[in-house]
Amino acid sequence: MLRGLIGLMMVAALAWSGYWFIISSSLQQGFEDWFDARRAEGWVADYGALGVQGFPNRIDTVIDDLDLADPDTGLAWSAPRFQINALSYRPNHVIAVWPNSQRLATPLEKYEIESSDMRASLVLAPDAQLQIDRTALTAETLVIRALAGEGQTRIQALRLAAEHVPIQNAATYRLGLAAEGLVPSLPWRRTVDPDGSLPESFDAVSADMTVEFDKPWDRSAIEVARPQPRQITLKLAEARWGRLELQAAGELSVDAQGLPTGEITIKARNWREILQVSVAAGAISPGLAGALEDGLSLLSQLSGNPNTLDIPLGFRNGRMLLGPVPIGPAPVLRLR
Repeated sequence: MLRGLIGLMMVAALAWSGYWFIISSSLQQGFEDWFDARRAEGWVADYGALGVQGFPNRIDTVIDDLDLADPDTGLAWSAPRFQINALSYRPNHVIAVWPNSQRLATPLEKYEIESSDMRASLVLAPDAQLQIDRTALTAETLVIRALAGEGQTRIQALRLAAEHVPIQNAATYRLGLAAEGLVPSLPWRRTVDPDGSLPESFDAVSADMTVEFDKPWDRSAIEVARPQPRQITLKLAEARWGRLELQAAGELSVDAQGLPTGEITIKARNWREILQVSVAAGAISPGLAGALEDGLSLLSQLSGNPNTLDIPLGFRNGRMLLGPVPIGPAPVLRLR
């Protein structure tokens, strides 16, 4: 009987070894094919080394000296090492691990990003399209530095989460954001708060929303085109910076051109200072700020508290209105 048990264990071990070899080989070939396909589309898609390790219980893909650049969006990313880890018996649940230092380039600026620990948990549908079921990204001691500018933005802890909502449209996701210890760059703070009356860091920055896209988030989001928002339900977005508080909630529909229609309710404490900060940051022109302040002063006095606003931000026909006051063109909500 012992001999039979030993034989059975040997067969099981050989079978598991064969399974791991097949899965790891297929995974490595799949990554190599993906890089080849991106190069054929005109991307920069280079790496120094690509390997799969972790036998017997893990399937960990390690990519060294990674460079990616999408010519259609102008986005580029480089990292000395990037890891995608998974358990061999659960390959659709992966953990992505970023290095402590990486670089990101956009059409407007290049950034160096440093962190003590940045990783994401990603659960994918077990099919060829690899639709996202849920994901969560965390980053500790995050520092973002513009290479061509001065100063740096720091975040003590960043949390991003997305979860597919199966009871709704197949492309509906709940999204969450929380940033603790957000310290904007010193040049930005000097611009928007020249007398230094506000604290160095924000007290809170968070958002909770549900977004319906025109297609699911799956492998085609990278290989073909990004899904575009069609319906946004903002449960709550909040920012608190010293004595300044801003909250927003509401619903928007977004057309094929990316123009929103709907209404977001804005609640602001010490709104005049928030208006001054917005002008200093370039979000609102000085000429418009005067007319806005006159109109909003009347509305705040009617509400009974001249320092607090509770007012709708409307989006109609490609325009934005704060209460009854037009404030400019609506933003185009399109992901590139």
